[in-house]
Amino acid sequence: MEFKENPAIYIQIAEYVCEHILLKKWKLGDKLISIRELAVQTEVNPNTVQRAYDLLQQQNIITNKRGIGYFIEDDAMERILGFRKEQFIENELPVFMRNIFLLKMDFKEIRTMYDQFVKEHFKK
Repeated sequence: MEFKENPAIYIQIAEYVCEHILLKKWKLGDKLISIRELAVQTEVNPNTVQRAYDLLQQQNIITNKRGIGYFIEDDAMERILGFRKEQFIENELPVFMRNIFLLKMDFKEIRTMYDQFVKEHFKK
């Protein structure tokens, strides 16, 4: 996994987990992959994944069943949407809006590009 400079890596890993849930690659109620396994996949220290899982647990997106592992909460979808929207509005939207203003882009043009992006990447 390639990481951006910001936000912190553990937050990017938490976003990665959330994205897999939102895309229904990982199902509500399912057991998550272990901390060690995700650390190997993302090529980070297990402590970093632990911080990501701790953050997701604080957000009530996942729960730790002691001795068994971490599981996705049944109502995680709504919580993820709230968490991700908050992160997007705080970190990415200001940069996006600034660029729209500076480049004098029209929202109709952006809507067309958005629709095309969704069609190419998410519609089956």
